[in-house]
Amino acid sequence: MKHNFGAGPCILPQEVFQEASQAVLNFNDTGLSILEISHRSKEFEAVMNETERLVRDLLSVPQGYSILFLQGGASTQFAMVPLNLLPEGGKAAYLDTGTWASKAIKEAKKLGEVTVVASSADANYSYIPKVYEVPTDAAYFHYTTNNTIFGTEVFDVPKTSIPLVSDMSSDILSRKINVADYGLIYAGAQKNMGPAGATLVIVKDELLGKTGRTLPTIFDYQPHIAAGSMYNTPPVFSIYVSMLNLRWLKNKGGVAVIEQENIIKARALYDEIDRNPLFKGTAASEDRSRMNVTFVTEDKGHEAAFLELAKERGLIGLKGHRSVGGFRASIYNALSITGVNALVDTMQEFEEKNK
Repeated sequence: MKHNFGAGPCILPQEVFQEASQAVLNFNDTGLSILEISHRSKEFEAVMNETERLVRDLLSVPQGYSILFLQGGASTQFAMVPLNLLPEGGKAAYLDTGTWASKAIKEAKKLGEVTVVASSADANYSYIPKVYEVPTDAAYFHYTTNNTIFGTEVFDVPKTSIPLVSDMSSDILSRKINVADYGLIYAGAQKNMGPAGATLVIVKDELLGKTGRTLPTIFDYQPHIAAGSMYNTPPVFSIYVSMLNLRWLKNKGGVAVIEQENIIKARALYDEIDRNPLFKGTAASEDRSRMNVTFVTEDKGHEAAFLELAKERGLIGLKGHRSVGGFRASIYNALSITGVNALVDTMQEFEEKNK
């Protein structure tokens, strides 16, 4: 049995893969594949509508917010956010906690003034800055909730009087959030929602149309809202599989239930990292991510041997990002506690082999 700890593009429940594979051959007894049906057909309109309803239900999205399924990944949102929310001559505030946050900052700087309120680059992004001041004259404050490469996560919503914007690509739907705390949330689907290809955007309608910018239509949220995420051809398959996965999550009991499972999984793995003398975590303990667990061997010479043992035991995708080295165990919603226990057992086996 294989246990997939890879950081992306996605890990989904087996029943979702099975149902999606059937739809590739014959979608809802139409005699057509989900890959070839028209996105304007009543069958796919039903998929789009259900997917939106599931997001609204699972995240308790309040009225006054629009839900979009766009293309281009979170990286496109690095530009679309300031295009739509940063007025000409205005200022935005950003928190720098890792690679994706810094890329978002770089894009925003092309469109206006950016204040970086704090950064953890001084310690290779191994912690979340806690003490900073958000300028009240900024149009919005942007932060990344979970840093996949460095294994840190922001659990406390920043306190500010200006609209909050958050990149939740790698922890969306993994824990409860209050959408009303935010002006805009965006997330690539490919961690906890569905396959790569769709990007979820949840935006407070009253924030839009106030920048004074003339935007290319494709980069303006409002035409996408008016067209129900069908201004252009949407990522049909990614949205369909996201719908299946959201159904699975709802049937499990929703976000509150999966959050408790994720807490248990993360605790089990971090407890072993802290107990086992051959390993150590790389992220500050109070900021440890529940989604991406980063750790190294105390003796770098053990790294290749542990990866080889892990491969023999069916543990896939554990090699850490080059920015951190060592190992990264991504334990997204669909990875069961069985997979985490298999990793813990392998770490203990490695300890026994190296006494």
